Amino acid sequence: MKKAIETYIKEAPGLTPDEYVFKSRKGNNIPITRQQAYRILNNAAEDLGLVERNSKGIIVSGEIGTHSMRKTFGYYAYKNGVSLELLMDIFNHSTPAMTLRYIGITERQK
Repeated sequence: MKKAIETYIKEAPGLTPDEYVFKSRKGNNIPITRQQAYRILNNAAEDLGLVERNSKGIIVSGEIGTHSMRKTFGYYAYKNGVSLELLMDIFNHSTPAMTLRYIGITERQK
């Protein structure tokens, strides 16, 4: 993802290192809000069939947000060999057990 963003920044017309990549519609150098990031993620998830909405447009299953992405990052990082200590630091957790519980790793999986 980092390489994709770096490539985008290099190739985006007129984008400078001092600007936000994900800009708000409210101004030239204002970032999108947490809520807007959530909406963007859920719209993309819905397009992929990962989110289901009821007739009123309310999400009823498969809700995806920045927090679920953070936990998913931790899960796959751990499964691919990233040290538990590094993940504890990234997530600002005080114990290995807290981090394992957070990313959904059970005693049996460990």
